[in-house]
Amino acid sequence: MWRKAAAVALLALAVGYLYLGSRPDLPDQMIQYFLPLLHPSPHSKPSSPTVEQVISSAWEVMITTPAKQWERVAVGVNACVDVVVSGVGLLQALAVDPGTGRDHQVLHSKEDLREAFIHYMEKGAAAERFFSDKEVFQRIARAAAEYPGAQLYVGGNAALISQKLASYPELMVLLCGPVGPKLHEMLDEQIVVPPESLQEMDEYHLILEYKAGEQWGLTRAPQANRFIFSHDVSNGEMRALKTFVASLEEFQPDLVVLSGLHMMEGLGRHIWDDKLKEAVASISDVRNQVPIHLELASMTDKDYMNRVMQEQVIPMVCSIGLNEQELLFLSQAGSGPHSEMTSWKGIPDVGRVSDILLWILETHGHSHPEAEADLTRIHFHTLAYHVMATVNGHWDNQPAAVMAGARVASTQACGLQTVDVNKVVLKAPLEFYSSNHEPREILTLNPGDPVTVWHRGNVTFYLTPVLVCKEPLRTVGLGDAISAEGLLYSEIRPQQPFLD
Repeated sequence: MWRKAAAVALLALAVGYLYLGSRPDLPDQMIQYFLPLLHPSPHSKPSSPTVEQVISSAWEVMITTPAKQWERVAVGVNACVDVVVSGVGLLQALAVDPGTGRDHQVLHSKEDLREAFIHYMEKGAAAERFFSDKEVFQRIARAAAEYPGAQLYVGGNAALISQKLASYPELMVLLCGPVGPKLHEMLDEQIVVPPESLQEMDEYHLILEYKAGEQWGLTRAPQANRFIFSHDVSNGEMRALKTFVASLEEFQPDLVVLSGLHMMEGLGRHIWDDKLKEAVASISDVRNQVPIHLELASMTDKDYMNRVMQEQVIPMVCSIGLNEQELLFLSQAGSGPHSEMTSWKGIPDVGRVSDILLWILETHGHSHPEAEADLTRIHFHTLAYHVMATVNGHWDNQPAAVMAGARVASTQACGLQTVDVNKVVLKAPLEFYSSNHEPREILTLNPGDPVTVWHRGNVTFYLTPVLVCKEPLRTVGLGDAISAEGLLYSEIRPQQPFLD
């Protein structure tokens, strides 16, 4: 271990060559960090490692497993088969011409699909929508399955999280969701699926991917991402939720991961209102027995999000995972900080992200002893960096957890088991603010110790950069892998009320 640490230290020092000349604005702290390289030992061999090498090596030393690890994790309740195709290629095959983009909360036609796809492609942002017309969706799905190069994968947040967790042999994983024959065939053998979750037909989701720089008409994608849509009633109505809750008594998990709430909003308020009440009642039965992590996904209905956030689900779970689109929509729906923004411009500003995370934990979480909410942890991920925000006294090993999430983002996007520093690039800012408002502090990213920590009230923030894959092979499921990995390296403190 000491040899690894020494190697990281040398790499961290050497990377100063790359920045001292090109970054005269670096703070004194960073300059002092790299200064020894200006006077190297005459016996030392010259080397010039990249900043990506320094960060990757530091991760390998600093990512340590928690003292107490999860043994049994129950995951539910959305599962499907993903059909992954080129978005531009499929739309061209459907004889759809490019044009201007426009967002749609629900897709009703191929034209709605075209406009929504272009809207998010030009932003380089992920999104997910419900397609209301079953017959039209089935025709598009057949065309997608027959498109050259189309690939079938395990899909749905719950199934994807289960697959990632099941890659750790010592962990037992329960998955509840609508599991058809094709999906059951693709799932890891280690995953336990209750018989009540099995169904005769699979649910299919279409994943339209695009590459960084890819162009269609006048639209050019600033980064690789995907647009997801489906006509998925089984997941939308959360039909597996009752089976999920009923299975917990026998399975006896020490962690519950819940996902799929976003699927309900496309069914209309007259349906989701009742379904959400059922979900809340089910979660109430679980929350006093075991910690719950909620994985969020793309939503568009502010009333629905408000119900989830303010009076329904988020206060009842102890942890949530989300990306930049979901974070901003949470603030927009609840009139939180920076809710006047319509979208992020480029890499999300760390100070603004910090403001919204603090607002969620202080308004809807357990940020003070009198708070009735359970929420104490948020895992935020975006392309360039990740932030873990936790209420003090509730979680341990969070620096390792946020680094582990960033590392798996790098490896999985490139389709590798370990980070290849030649295939990734650092896009995170080297300097940023703790808030967008005064009082605020200037923070720096230290490649040799790549977790920046700051405190605001009773909340601690941990930021680590992502080594972004230059040519990602697949972007679907990255958020689920990130959250799963972060949870695997997290340890909840035993004084939590639900563990008494």
